[in-house]
Amino acid sequence: MKKKLILAGLLLWTLGAMPQISKASSIATADNSSQTSTDIRMNYKPITLDDIWANGTFAAQGITAIRSMNDGEHYCTLTRTGVEKYSYRTGERVETICSFAQIGRQASKAKPLPPIESYEFDQAEAQLLLSSGYEPIYRRSGVSDYYLYNIASGELKKISTTGKQRLTTFSPDGKKVAYVRDNNIYVYDIAADTERQLTSDGRLNHIINGTTDWVYEEEFAITRGFYWSPDSRRIAYYRFDESRVKEYNMQMWGALYPQDNRFKYPKAGEDNSVVDVYIADIEAGTTRKLDVGSERDQYIPRLKWTQNPTQLAIMRMNRLQNELEILLADATDGSLHTLYTETAKEYVEVPDTWLFLQDGKHFLINSERSGYNHIYMYDMNGALVRALTAGDYDVVAVRGVDEKSGRLFYTAHASSPINTELFAVNFNGKKLQKLSDKPGTYGATFSKGCKYYIRTFSDANTPPCYTLHDGKGKLIKVLQDNAALQQRMAEYGTGHKSFGKLTTATGVDINYYTVLPPDFDSTKRYPLFFYVYGGPGNQQVNNSYGGSDYYWFHMLAQQGYVVACFDGRGTGGRGAEFKKCTYKNLGKLECEDAIAVARWFGSQPWIDEQRIGIFGWSFGGYLSSLCILKGNDVFKSAIAVAPVTTWRYYDNIYTERFLQRPQDNPTGYDDNSPINFAANLKGHYLLIHGTGDDNVHFQNSIDLITALQKANKQFDFYLFPNKNHSIYGGNTRLHLYEKMTNFIRQNL
Repeated sequence: MKKKLILAGLLLWTLGAMPQISKASSIATADNSSQTSTDIRMNYKPITLDDIWANGTFAAQGITAIRSMNDGEHYCTLTRTGVEKYSYRTGERVETICSFAQIGRQASKAKPLPPIESYEFDQAEAQLLLSSGYEPIYRRSGVSDYYLYNIASGELKKISTTGKQRLTTFSPDGKKVAYVRDNNIYVYDIAADTERQLTSDGRLNHIINGTTDWVYEEEFAITRGFYWSPDSRRIAYYRFDESRVKEYNMQMWGALYPQDNRFKYPKAGEDNSVVDVYIADIEAGTTRKLDVGSERDQYIPRLKWTQNPTQLAIMRMNRLQNELEILLADATDGSLHTLYTETAKEYVEVPDTWLFLQDGKHFLINSERSGYNHIYMYDMNGALVRALTAGDYDVVAVRGVDEKSGRLFYTAHASSPINTELFAVNFNGKKLQKLSDKPGTYGATFSKGCKYYIRTFSDANTPPCYTLHDGKGKLIKVLQDNAALQQRMAEYGTGHKSFGKLTTATGVDINYYTVLPPDFDSTKRYPLFFYVYGGPGNQQVNNSYGGSDYYWFHMLAQQGYVVACFDGRGTGGRGAEFKKCTYKNLGKLECEDAIAVARWFGSQPWIDEQRIGIFGWSFGGYLSSLCILKGNDVFKSAIAVAPVTTWRYYDNIYTERFLQRPQDNPTGYDDNSPINFAANLKGHYLLIHGTGDDNVHFQNSIDLITALQKANKQFDFYLFPNKNHSIYGGNTRLHLYEKMTNFIRQNL
C-alpha cells in the first residue's frame, strides 16, 4: 500500500487524452514483488554508448523528402538509390523516376558523382534539380553542386562549372534556374545554356544579395533571399549591407598557423545589417529598389509573392519585435501600402503560417492575439474574415489547405501541451474533425488537393510510424512502423519514460517526465539527474520519440539513476502568458522553477536529495550553470554544454526579443548572468564548449572560466577543437557522452 500511494503521488496525471502508464512500465515492475531486481536487470540487454553513438543499434527508419506530384495521385521519395514514385491510392511503388546508379555512370566519365542529397521537380515535372557535395556554412546554409536531369531522355547536366552554388531553384515556368554564388544572384537559361549575373556588388562580410546574414539565418530561420514571381518574369531579393556589423573571429586549429574565421555577428545592442528589398525584371533587364520605410534599424523577416504576379508581400518588424506589418508592393511602380498590422506588449512571433490562397482574395496567418496561437483568415484588403481555430490551446502548424472543399488541416496541443494532434476544420470554422487517435505526437504531409496524406506518429516510448490515409482519415497502408526497432527497445528495457505534473511552493504547475530504473523500488533512494532546456517557447516534455538522448537517459536509469526533465515558466505549448512571463528578465523565473522542481523531487522518499545533478546544452547549459550557482544547496553537480553565460554576448534578434537592448534593460542582462555568481560554486561543475561555435561563442565559457578562477573555484573544463554548437562529426558525440557519463558516475 505504501508503494502505491507514493507512486500515485509521483507520476501520471491525466489531462484530456494523456497517456496512461502501461503494465510493462517501471511502475508496474516496481510493484511486482515476485520478480527480484537481479531478475529484472538480467532480462534486459545493457545499453552502451557505442550502441547509441557508434553502432546504430537504435537507428529509426524513415521516409525522406516526400513530394506530392501534380496529379495528387502520386508522390515521390528520396532513397539511397534514386527518386522513387509511389501511388497514393495503394501505397505501392510505381516506378523509378531517377536512378542514381544510372546517372552516376554518366557522371563518372569525367568525375564520380557524390551521393544525391536533394531533389526538386520543375512545374511540368519534366525535369529534376539534383544537388550533391553539400558543404555547410552555418547551421542552415551551405553550398552544393547542382544538376539538371531530363526525365524523358535521362540526360544529366551540371548547371555550373565555376563553383558551388546556394539555394538553386527552378523558375515557375521551368525555363530557368536562379542561385547564389559568392553573395551574388545568377540566372541560368536552360535552353540557351547561358548564365547571367543579376547582381555584382556581393562581397564577403560586406554585401549579400539573394541570401541572408548570420543572424537572420539563425533567428528568423531563413537562408533563401530571392523569390521568383508566379509568372517567372521577376525576382524579388534581399540585399544586406553588413558594413556596420562588427566581426567575430574564431581561430580554426590544425594547420601550422591557425586560420582566422571572421564573420559578421551582431551582438545584443549592436548594429545590424541594413536590409533592402529589390525587384529585378528579368525580361526588361531592370531593377527597382523598394521603399521599405525610413527606419533603417528594422527587420524584414519574410518576403512572398501573392497570387498576383505583380504584387509582393513584405513582412516588416521594428527592432524590439513588438510591432509587425505586412506591406504590399506593386512591382510595376514600386508603390506600397499596409495590408496587416499586429502589436504586442512583449513581442510578436514571426508567423509560421503566411499563405496567400489561390482565389487571390484571402490569406491565412497565425497569431497569438487571443492568448493562444491560432489561424486566422483575412481578405486582401486587410479585413479579418474569421478565426479558423479557437480555444485555450496552441496550434502547432498548418499541414494542408484544401481550397476546393474549403478545409484546413493542422496540428495542435488540443488535449494537453505534451500531445500534438491532427485536425481538419472547414474554412467557416465548423465541422472540426480529429484525424489522430491515441495520444502522442502527429505530423502530416498532404497530397496536392489534399485527397491523401502521409501521417507520422510517435509517442514517448514508440518510434516513428508512417501511415498513408485518404483525406477523410481512412487508413490505406502502413508504410513504415519501425517494428524491428520497437522489438529492440523491448530487449534493451527502454519504454520507461512517463509523464507527471507537480505544483511548486509558489503555485506554478509544471509538466515533467521521468525515466526510472527498470528495477525501481519506491522503498529505496536514488540519485536524480535532471535534463533541462527551458528557453522561451521551447518544449522538452513532449509525448514523442526522443532520439539519442532517450537511450542515454535509459542507459543512466539502468545504472541506477532517476532521470527527469521539466518545462518551467517561459516554455511553450501553454499559451502566450505562460511563455512570455519571463520577458525582460530572462533566467530568473526559469532558475526559480528549476530549483523548486529539484526541491520537490528531493522531498520524495525515493530520491536522495543529496545527489541531485543537472545537465543542459545551449540555453539549457546557461540554465544548468545558473542552477548550480544560485541553487548551490540543492544541486550536487552540473554539466553545461555550449552555454550562454551572459546575454550581452548573444545575438541581438534573439536576445532583444526577450530582454530589449542592454542599453535599455541592463539589469535584465546582468542579474542572472552565471558569470556574476561564480563565487557561489560549491558542487561539481563540468563546462564543455566547441572552439568553432559560431552560435554561442567560446568567449562565453572563457569569461566564466575567468570568473571561476578569480573566485578560486575548482571545476572541470573540456573543449572540442573547431567543433560548432552541435559538437558532432566522426566519433565526437561518442567522446562527448563518454566524458559526461564518467563525470556523472564520479560526481553524482
